[in-house]
Amino acid sequence: MIRERLESLERQRLAGHAAFSQASRGRRRPEPPCPVRTAFQRDRDRIIHSKAFRRLKYKTQVFLFPEGDHFRTRLTHTLEVAQVARTIARALDLNEDLTEAIALGHDLGHTPFGHAGERVLNSLVPGGFRHNEQSLRVVDELERDGGLNLTAEVRDGILNHCGDLTASTWEGRVVHLADRTAYINHDLDDAVRSQILAEDDLPRDCRAVLGVTHSQRIATMVLDIIEHSRDAPWPTLGQEVGEAARRLREFLFERVYVDSPAKREESKAERLLERLYHHYLEAPAGLFGGKGLPAGTDPVRAVTDYLAGMTDRYAVSQYLAAFLPGSRSP
Repeated sequence: MIRERLESLERQRLAGHAAFSQASRGRRRPEPPCPVRTAFQRDRDRIIHSKAFRRLKYKTQVFLFPEGDHFRTRLTHTLEVAQVARTIARALDLNEDLTEAIALGHDLGHTPFGHAGERVLNSLVPGGFRHNEQSLRVVDELERDGGLNLTAEVRDGILNHCGDLTASTWEGRVVHLADRTAYINHDLDDAVRSQILAEDDLPRDCRAVLGVTHSQRIATMVLDIIEHSRDAPWPTLGQEVGEAARRLREFLFERVYVDSPAKREESKAERLLERLYHHYLEAPAGLFGGKGLPAGTDPVRAVTDYLAGMTDRYAVSQYLAAFLPGSRSP
């Protein structure tokens, strides 16, 4: 079979610490293997064909309703993460298919309105809300009315792609680094595009280490990860570049993420989601396009899933339909 030939090529080509598709820890529900694709290739395809993946096109990265077609969305962020992660994985002889699948699925559970939406749900939902956990729930439960039945390695990478969490595979940890590499640089690029920042505003020490252009900074970080990971126990940035990246991230929090014109619409988005949350709990008949609450479903869980799955524009349309006289759901 073609799949068996691909699995054999993995054993010949990949590093010993890479994840081999033939040695996957398996799926939650056993199923026959594909004759053409490896297990991780199959997972990648399932993610790409999911409805949650398509909705990323209309979910905010940083800028809410930007005036321009070139600002990143959650989908373009995801594609940039996948590109960076695959470049690193290829250079380190890791499993590109697993890396790509994790990268493409890592933000499937992200809320509308970016991290503003995540903050709202985290404050409202008992036990809190974290987009990485919701991403896992999307692939485990919500897509296809029962989940995509992905491999354990992809699920682990999706769950552990952010914060201080650590994936169990090299490929998952590469995605973690690629995620930070991508968003630090493209959020800065968008901030310059929107004229919130100028290139000369960047701290001089960061510019000296990372570079003075978008492409230079990405290249510096990617090459540094490759260089310092070859003989390391896990993928990593070197000290000098890692410190410069950390400083640049702090700069973005100070000048873009927390208090900037990019954030002025966030309070409106937060109030919108909060009102919808309470509205649907009080009137669950409006859930899921008027289909109502499925029998035996926990109302809080259903409302959380519904809101987290919304695109920005769908959330606005549902708010208008719920609270503005004469408005109708699309």
